[in-house]
Amino acid sequence: MEIQTNFSLKNYNTFGIEAKARQFVAVHNTTELKTILEQNESEKKFILGGGSNMLLTKDLDALVIHVDLKGKKIIQEDDDFVWVESQAGENWHEFVLWTIDQNFGGLENMSLIPGNVGTTPVQNIGAYGTEIKDTFVSCEALTIKNQEIKKFTKAECHFGYRESVFKNEAKDQYVITSVVFKLTKHNHKINISYGDISGELAKNNITNPTLKDVSNAVIAIRQSKLPDPKELGNSGSFFKNPILLKSDFEEIHQKFPEMKYYEVSETEVKVPAGWLIEQAGFKGKRFGDAGIHKNQALVLVNYGNATGQEILDVSKTIQNTIFKTFGIHIEAEVNVI
Repeated sequence: MEIQTNFSLKNYNTFGIEAKARQFVAVHNTTELKTILEQNESEKKFILGGGSNMLLTKDLDALVIHVDLKGKKIIQEDDDFVWVESQAGENWHEFVLWTIDQNFGGLENMSLIPGNVGTTPVQNIGAYGTEIKDTFVSCEALTIKNQEIKKFTKAECHFGYRESVFKNEAKDQYVITSVVFKLTKHNHKINISYGDISGELAKNNITNPTLKDVSNAVIAIRQSKLPDPKELGNSGSFFKNPILLKSDFEEIHQKFPEMKYYEVSETEVKVPAGWLIEQAGFKGKRFGDAGIHKNQALVLVNYGNATGQEILDVSKTIQNTIFKTFGIHIEAEVNVI
C-alpha cells in the first residue's frame, strides 16, 4: 500500500471535479483497511467509494482512503431465495447484471445507478419503485476508531427515503466493507408500474418480461435521460423529490393545479423535483461550465472545467427559485464536501 501525496481526485469523482487529496491510498481487503486506520489514527480521514454521490467543492486536507474491496459470493440459499454477499468495492451496475445473469431477482430496477456496492446502504439508493431496503439483509462495517467489525441488520440501518443511520447517528464512524442481499430464485416480483418501464417494454412488444427485459428497459430509459459520467460529469439526481404533508400540498396545489404528485402515505405526497425545476425554467440552462442537463432537470452537469463551488452555486440558485416560486424546499441528494 503506497500513500501518495497531493493526489488528484479528478478521476475518482463522477462530476470530474479537479480537487486534490493531501494524502491518498487504495485498500483492497479488510486487513489493509485495518492497518491504514491503525497506523494513521491521529490523521483526519475521508472514506471514498465510487465517488458517484458527492460534490467536491475544495481540496481535501485529509488522508483519502479509497475502498477497493472486490468479490461476491452466495452465502446461503433455500428453495425460493438466495443470500448474496458483495464486497464494498464492487461496481453496483456490474453487480446487478451479475445477479440477473444468475436469474436472481430484486435488483433489476436499479440497473445503471452509478457507484459501488458499499455506498448503496448509506443513501438507501432506489429507482423505479424499488430501494435497497427491499432486498437488504445486513452489512458489515469497520469501526474507524478501533477497527472492530460491526454487523448492521436492516432494522439497525434506520432506512428512510435516501436516508440511513450512516448519514445520521453513525456518520463518519464506519467503513462499510460488505453487503448481503436476499434475492428471489423464481416467482420474481416483476415491478414495471413505475415510470416509463411498461412503455419501454411495450415499444419492444414484450408482454411477459424477464428480469433481463426489465433491466434492459431501465438501462434504455436511463441512457435516454441521463448523461454518461464518463462523457459529461454528473452525479445522477442532484436533488431529492420533496415529500409534503397533504394539508400543505393542497394549499400549494390550488395555486398550481398542474403540479404532478404521488401519494406516499395517507398523510404525505411526493412532488417530482425534476418537474419543479423544469417549470422554473432551468432545464438545459448553462452557467459557464456548470449547468442543468437538457434531458433531465434533476441532473446537474460539469461541461468540462466547472469547479465544485460553481455547481453548488447553481444548485442554490435552483433551490431559492423553487422556494420563491412554489413555496417548496428541495434538498440535495448529493453529499456536498
